[in-house]
Amino acid sequence: MTAGVREQPRDAGRPRAVAHLGPAGWLTAFVLLAGVGYRLWLLAHATPPTNSDEATMGLAALHIARGEDFPVWFYGQQYMGTLEAYLAAPVFALAGEPSLVGLRLPTLVLYVVFLLLAWRLTLRLTGDRWFGLLVVALLALGSDRIVKNQLIAGGGYPEMNAAGVALAVLAVDLATGRAGPRLARWATWGFLAGLMLWVDPLVLPYVVATGAVLVGFRRRELWGAAGALLGAAAVLGAAPLLLHSLLDGRNPLHAVLAASGANATAGWADRLHGGLLLGPSLGMGFCDPGRCASWQLWWALALPLLLALGAVSAWRALRSPIPADSAGAAEPAGASDSAGAAESGVSARVAAAVRLALVLAAVATVGAYTVSSSAGLTPVESSRYLSCLLISLPALLWPVWTVARDGLRPVATGRRGVSSTVARSVALARSVAVVLLVATVGTAAHATWRAAQTAPTTRAAEARHTELVSTLRQLGVRHVRAGYWTCNRLIFASAERVVCAVVDDSLRPGFDRYPAYRREVDEAAAPAWVAPAGSPLADVLDERQRAGDLDLVTIDGWRIYLPR
Repeated sequence: MTAGVREQPRDAGRPRAVAHLGPAGWLTAFVLLAGVGYRLWLLAHATPPTNSDEATMGLAALHIARGEDFPVWFYGQQYMGTLEAYLAAPVFALAGEPSLVGLRLPTLVLYVVFLLLAWRLTLRLTGDRWFGLLVVALLALGSDRIVKNQLIAGGGYPEMNAAGVALAVLAVDLATGRAGPRLARWATWGFLAGLMLWVDPLVLPYVVATGAVLVGFRRRELWGAAGALLGAAAVLGAAPLLLHSLLDGRNPLHAVLAASGANATAGWADRLHGGLLLGPSLGMGFCDPGRCASWQLWWALALPLLLALGAVSAWRALRSPIPADSAGAAEPAGASDSAGAAESGVSARVAAAVRLALVLAAVATVGAYTVSSSAGLTPVESSRYLSCLLISLPALLWPVWTVARDGLRPVATGRRGVSSTVARSVALARSVAVVLLVATVGTAAHATWRAAQTAPTTRAAEARHTELVSTLRQLGVRHVRAGYWTCNRLIFASAERVVCAVVDDSLRPGFDRYPAYRREVDEAAAPAWVAPAGSPLADVLDERQRAGDLDLVTIDGWRIYLPR
């Protein structure tokens, strides 16, 4: 029997693949499952907390599932595509009722895709499975800001990272000439690039950077069928944006600039503080919920160094000459040694080029965010604009990893040609690299722990909101007026059985993303009012209640005002 096992063919399938996983592969699989399990636990606790913006996407999904509306843009604006609504619509149709879990299931799937592709990209660029484990471990962790970007269906963020990593993986495969359906890969790259133009332009630096790699290595191929197919697929992906712009004559770029704060003013000191100090630490998952302690800002100080090291390392590898024995890149397949060396040399250059592209895309992302007024006006919340930086994580940490990895081997100070001073310098550099990696994982783990601590509170708040919806139904209330952050959340949670119109704290009409709701409330005979307990709106309505105009019904955390 032993001999029989030895004589099995080398392509024996799954058993061989499993055997080749090795310790790093098994640990990576475990960490990946842990990351998904952590987010499933968060979903079960209604964490991160939802809001009316996410409910707006849920209402769009509900309308799509019912065949009532097929929106191109997020309701109430002319930018940010509704891909998440179209992904959630089948879930609602199958479940028969909308729910927060159903809305977030597609975003969880997108996170899984992102994690798998990030692991694959890391192996493509470095070939180091232990480094792949490190990258997956960091991406499996999730601070408050990170899980908000990954799980909340608020428009764009969950799909951008998955698409950005997919573009990089496709760029590596196409530029190296990897075996497989090339035309399908060209079409997929083009479709994803066009789709992201519609969904959210924040990922554009990664589209441009990976596209530059393709042009640099495969420009001749792009002049043929591959380029035509890529262009056609890109137009197809961006079709919702293009058709809407042509039919309405509106430029979505103007709306994007307005949303970024281009029409507002913020001082450069505030922009630099938010864009270069708070933003990277928050946006890449190293801070507590809603705030950054001083010690957690160290990552923002390390980021410029990592960007510089990543760029220099990738540029030197890119400019390194291909070995002389690889000169036969164009030789027939029979010249196995020469062709193999050529393939190895080209693959190394492509990997270096993609790493450089990822670093430059990260620089462009940070730079664009820093010059925007959002970085100065709302740095904590707008740090979500830096979510794409996670795509660049393998390129940022690879130089540090290589130094730390070699540092595990003792430096032979007595070896001929190696002075003790040089040896001490190398040992110091390796020690710093190890400390940097440990600090990165430790800080991200601490932020994840602090985010997990908020889950019970968030779950209790969601339970109170569920009680609010139930109470309104029991009271027979169909039409209400409430604040912006109450209205659409209430409508979605009740599956439109309760309809709400937005008012401000002075009871004047507010911003309704879906005007049909306001029209219905305005036509109602006697709408009720809803306000969070202790809010400015509740204070104003309490005065009317004391004047005898309204009857008050209170539940934990909420106040319902019924007209007399």
